[in-house]
Amino acid sequence: MAIQLDHTIVPALDKEQSAQFFARIFGLTYDGPHGHFAPVRVNDSLTLDFDTDTDFKPGHYAFKVSEAEFDVSFGRIKDAGIPYGGSPGAPDNMQTYTHNGGRGVHFLDPAGHYMEVLTY
Repeated sequence: MAIQLDHTIVPALDKEQSAQFFARIFGLTYDGPHGHFAPVRVNDSLTLDFDTDTDFKPGHYAFKVSEAEFDVSFGRIKDAGIPYGGSPGAPDNMQTYTHNGGRGVHFLDPAGHYMEVLTY
């Protein structure tokens, strides 16, 4: 069997706020807390389990999507007035980037994690 990431815990200052934010940007469903976590099912094989924590270093979470999905997610970012940028070092320069024939954008979630939406 090939190794497949099933779930990962994403620390957040407020697990519900971060789960709702993530679900809204990516057009996913957040059904509320489940046990200790605020899970968001990304696809058939991956769930992000948001967990409230106060002592963590922000991570980088990159999500490859289709061109159409990029346009929709990027539209949600702009419509919400979320600062975005062309690199993790400049997540608020209001630019996108192109690389390897695709597009991408970086932005911060409510916990300060570097989120990235990209195409190839």
